[in-house]
Amino acid sequence: MATAVGQTGTVRPHARTNGELPPVIVVDVDSTTKDKRIFVDRLLLELKVASAMDPEDNGEEVAPLVVVVDDSSSEIRRPKNHARDAHILSFAFLFIFSAYGAAQNLQSTVNTEQGLGTTSMGILYLSFTFFSVFASVVVRWLGSKKALVLGTTGYLLFIASNLKPLWYTMVPASFYLGFTASIIWVGQGTYLTSAARRHAKDCKLHEGTVIGNFNGEFWGFFASTQEGGSPTGTGLLFTIFLGCMIFGAILMCFLSKRDEKEDALLSHTSIRHLLKSVVVPLLETRILLIIPLMVYSGLQQAFVWAEFTKKIVKPAIGMSGVGGAMAVYGAADAISSLLAGRYTSGLSSVTIIVSVGSFLQISVLLWLLFGYSLSPGVLGSVLPLLIGAIWGVGDGVFNTQLNALFGMLFKHDTVIISTCFSYVPLTEQEAIFAQFKVWQSAAIAVVFFLSPAIGLEAMVIVMIVALFIAISAFLFLTLHIEKSSTELHE
Repeated sequence: MATAVGQTGTVRPHARTNGELPPVIVVDVDSTTKDKRIFVDRLLLELKVASAMDPEDNGEEVAPLVVVVDDSSSEIRRPKNHARDAHILSFAFLFIFSAYGAAQNLQSTVNTEQGLGTTSMGILYLSFTFFSVFASVVVRWLGSKKALVLGTTGYLLFIASNLKPLWYTMVPASFYLGFTASIIWVGQGTYLTSAARRHAKDCKLHEGTVIGNFNGEFWGFFASTQEGGSPTGTGLLFTIFLGCMIFGAILMCFLSKRDEKEDALLSHTSIRHLLKSVVVPLLETRILLIIPLMVYSGLQQAFVWAEFTKKIVKPAIGMSGVGGAMAVYGAADAISSLLAGRYTSGLSSVTIIVSVGSFLQISVLLWLLFGYSLSPGVLGSVLPLLIGAIWGVGDGVFNTQLNALFGMLFKHDTVIISTCFSYVPLTEQEAIFAQFKVWQSAAIAVVFFLSPAIGLEAMVIVMIVALFIAISAFLFLTLHIEKSSTELHE
């Protein structure tokens, strides 16, 4: 039997000492090998064919024993620090979205010529909605780390276009940002959930608790990016924003690479099969029941940007108070995210926490509809801040609990797309995060376009109806899962 040489290692056959023992094949694999299992499986197949043709075997098939010898095996290997990756991801998003959040809040006050700012934001979220349809496929192809790094480029370009805000700079930048935003957010959800699961497995911890903690930390950092921004000195301000984003993009490069099947996606996937990746998840009952909550998540975020600052804060305490109100909202959001993530351990805890967040926001909406009015003096200045704080608590709950819920319910690999040339094994996890961004960004776009056309009272009624439908579907889902789990154990 001849020696087989592979691109990533060498096989050395050892002769049998008697006819009953199988051959021992020593596989020398250098330290740069990316996937030893695939390499060994390929060699086993080749050696099986070769042994069938070997006259010394006398027609007998004897399975070889394979020993993998890694040049770096003498070194002590430490498992990846998955908590470190969660810290880096949180800090990177903190720098990127502190800059982007302030820039977004300034669009309606700085780029006012023919509605350039608000039109650009509408285009951004429509683009975001469209490209979220295909985001899971792109993330699967690139890998979550590369998707995160690529995603930062759209935010950099958007901030740079604000240094010279014209139609031919802002509109293309907003459209491209819609694409990269879909990639970075699906990548974020996939990466953080993967890191949490691996951390739980390596440290022998409860998976639901770790997912909750990782999401709590991330969304706590993200919530602290909320700020009003200042319309003065915009050139210098956007330059500072650009510097913050560059630093955040550099931090992304220090993330560990997740264990993903990067070679699973080839170049022959058709549009028909890409659309199939969107339609197939919609046949899943769990996803259908979560969609209303996804939609409401987008509505309640856009409500702050489009309604709260313009129709509640500004009439009560003026334009100068917008920054302070957003700071209070962001602080409450951050604290809520950290606490909600800390107390997340399973589906029951998610149900309780989501119910509390929903109760707080429905209380604010009913107050705005039936009891709120502008008041003079200190009370008039405090009430908008109180509304912002309560709303921020609700936002922190929805951010952490939705992402934790996805990580708990959608775990297993599923082949969604197949062609005669290739296959694309998208995970349930990637599909659900893509669906989340499709529905969330579509809801945000609707609010941006509806806000100038309808009053605060009409918008509040829309929010109340949406929240009622969302929480009803969510509670039905949890009851269905609990019932199925009970029947399974019986």
